[in-house]
Amino acid sequence: MSRALQIDFVSDIACPWCAVGLSSLQRALERLGDTVDASITLHPFELNPDMGPQGEPIVDYIRRKYGRTPEQIRETQSMIRERGAQEGFAFGERSWVYNTFDAHRLLHWARIEGRQLPLKLALLRAYHGEGKDTSDPDVLVEAARSAGLDGERAREVLANGTYSDEVRAEEREFQQLGIQSVPAIIFDRKYLVSGGQPSEAFEEAIRKIIDEKG
Repeated sequence: MSRALQIDFVSDIACPWCAVGLSSLQRALERLGDTVDASITLHPFELNPDMGPQGEPIVDYIRRKYGRTPEQIRETQSMIRERGAQEGFAFGERSWVYNTFDAHRLLHWARIEGRQLPLKLALLRAYHGEGKDTSDPDVLVEAARSAGLDGERAREVLANGTYSDEVRAEEREFQQLGIQSVPAIIFDRKYLVSGGQPSEAFEEAIRKIIDEKG
């Protein structure tokens, strides 16, 4: 018998571990098959809410925020690329960090339209796989179209500032719940798994949750 499972995935497009974590979660759900009827809702979190419209070179950003050297940054990126490859996500070369607020607004709209997960995957590929500027309306509209959404309506959402208040409110909600880093994956509004875990870890966690539900 298939067991219903609500999954709230709190993340930012700019977060490479979020790309790894979402791929890992999807692989785990594929392996679980018909035993789980999972519903994934994506929620906004901004790693760089004060990032300017021009963005910032990734080396400068990580050095400023985390105090890492260029060599440490290269080592970390290499490790993330390897982990991504293990879970089916292909990282490309990315040299720049961008503001992601407009992308979160578009994801909020995509949830209403029932195409949120495809858009999220398209945005992660554009940002981490292709190094595109996901603060650029043209890039966002392209991702929306590739996810099966209406491109002109997407452009209207971006131009009009639509869903800004809703995204801000949702960000505050999860911050008040104690979410300070991403990805944060909450199962049935009760069980929290943090970080870009391997798919095996997600599968084990979900099996335990299902067993507890009885």
